[in-house]
Amino acid sequence: MQFQFPWARSRANAGPSRFLDKLSSPADESAHDAASERRDSAARFAHARKFLSNYRPHLPLLAADLACALLVAATALALPLCANYVTKSLLQLPQAPEAIGQIYLMGGVMLAMLALQVLAVFFVDYQGHVMGAKIESEVRRQLFEHCQKLSFAFYDNQRVGQLMSRITNDSLWLGELYHHGPEDLAIAALKFFGALLILSFIDPVLTGLIAALTPFAVIYALHFNRRMNIALQASKERIAAVNERVEDSLAGIRVVQSFANERLEASRFDEANGLFLESRKDGYRSEAWFSVGTATFAQLVTVLVIVVGAIRVLTADLSVADMLTFLLCVAVLVDPVERLANFVRLWQEGYTGFVRAMELLEVAPDIEDRPGAVDLSRASGAVSFRDVSFRYNDDGAHVLSKLSLDIEPGEFIALVGPSGVGKSTLCALIPRFYEVTGGSIQIDGVDVRNISLASLRRNIGVVQQDVYLFSGTVANNLRYGRPDASDDEIVAAARAANAHDFIAALPRGYDTDIGQRGVKLSGGQKQRLTIARAFLKDPAILIFDEATSALDNESERAVQQALLQLTGGRTTIVIAHRLSTVRNADRILVLTEDGIAEQGTHDVLMAAGGLYAALHSEASI
Repeated sequence: MQFQFPWARSRANAGPSRFLDKLSSPADESAHDAASERRDSAARFAHARKFLSNYRPHLPLLAADLACALLVAATALALPLCANYVTKSLLQLPQAPEAIGQIYLMGGVMLAMLALQVLAVFFVDYQGHVMGAKIESEVRRQLFEHCQKLSFAFYDNQRVGQLMSRITNDSLWLGELYHHGPEDLAIAALKFFGALLILSFIDPVLTGLIAALTPFAVIYALHFNRRMNIALQASKERIAAVNERVEDSLAGIRVVQSFANERLEASRFDEANGLFLESRKDGYRSEAWFSVGTATFAQLVTVLVIVVGAIRVLTADLSVADMLTFLLCVAVLVDPVERLANFVRLWQEGYTGFVRAMELLEVAPDIEDRPGAVDLSRASGAVSFRDVSFRYNDDGAHVLSKLSLDIEPGEFIALVGPSGVGKSTLCALIPRFYEVTGGSIQIDGVDVRNISLASLRRNIGVVQQDVYLFSGTVANNLRYGRPDASDDEIVAAARAANAHDFIAALPRGYDTDIGQRGVKLSGGQKQRLTIARAFLKDPAILIFDEATSALDNESERAVQQALLQLTGGRTTIVIAHRLSTVRNADRILVLTEDGIAEQGTHDVLMAAGGLYAALHSEASI
């Protein structure tokens, strides 16, 4: 079953199911809550396993990083013991020459440990960060590749800005978490329990007092940890809304400025940005309480050691050297508290983003290769619809209902009819951008669902009304049709699409940067580039979806001429509102809400005086 985001579920459940929930008994509600809790627990367990599994390719580096982290903690614990030895040597043998030699020797040992600690810290900071960055990069790659597999139906219900936030912002802190998580926990655990073990040998009473304060600090930390988690989750959702606002406004900047709505867009941005700021304030407030608590705990332990330790020195229960060791170990105890605070911060930033990334990865593609799907080499181009039905939503009305149609190889078919009768939908079903809800579509007698998606779509070229060109050069955009195409093949495709002359007139010809979405080109020029791109792809089946409806007459004539060049020898399906585009079609199909109402050549349909003739008369007015 396809995963739905929480807000999608809330919209989906806003109808009768919510009303039925109100009629359910307390026992039903209890059972529902228990089942929901089991599902949530299973999801958390699955997320944890996936989180840890990302370390698997980097286990040698992780082991080295942890070994160096433990070395850092061990040397930090050894230094107070060295200080204890030096202090006792001074007190026992203050004037003896051998005491000075022992002190020098211990000083050399301490310097050696310091050098070892420096090397370990360098390795942890450099190689540990590299490991984290590699995992972060891999997760981001998985997200991007997964998004490439999701169908048009998924993108119909999602916003690009929200998805961009999940791929970029949500994974941003993963590298830090993957690096500092194991390292901080290892160092903190060894330092904390190691320091307590050392102190328990020196003075169990004072150590017991310190240990008694620890549960209160843990409870305090867990409380504000939960509050930070809630605030950070809200922050991630709201920064996604900010990204969405920015992406929408900047992508449509020409519309914004043409309507002089810069202030309106600024106010919308301010609203989204203000909500994000409030969520950050909530997070920082909880983080501040957390930091204050951990710092206060460290200071309380220091005061406790000074006061109680001094009393025990006066009562001869503790030596001055041991008192000094206690104070140094308290400083070691403070570091685990600070590392815990850092880990909690990284956990909230990183793991909440990881969970959101997992939610996206758990969206199962609803259109995939069937087991045993065959590769289609070079199709002859025969397309058959057998009782095809389709609707966009399970509870929506059918756009197509039991439609049957046969298209011969190399035939030029035109689809005309009022808006909303399913012309574009019919064409989108052939390359399986959407899945039929009933019946089947066949190419060369094979159900498209039994053909691998890659080979199916290699045999189909789609030229759309909404032209999309990528940032970069003309050549790069044309080569998108066939990445291994030579320069000569690119030029030949451009000539066939009547695009070579205007390309040659550009400042750098085929190496001219056309800007984002081809903004530096006219509508007709962009459309001819998409036709040239289709020439390079050399598909057996061509779909031309209202590609001239937004062009001026001169550009339309150029595009139509390029279209006629491209359709030679290919099965071609053209959707057009301008009926002049389809006069030369082998067969014109008039599509209505009830299916195919008329079909025939232009002359036959005009002579029949039916729907096509009426549409032609309206277009001529």
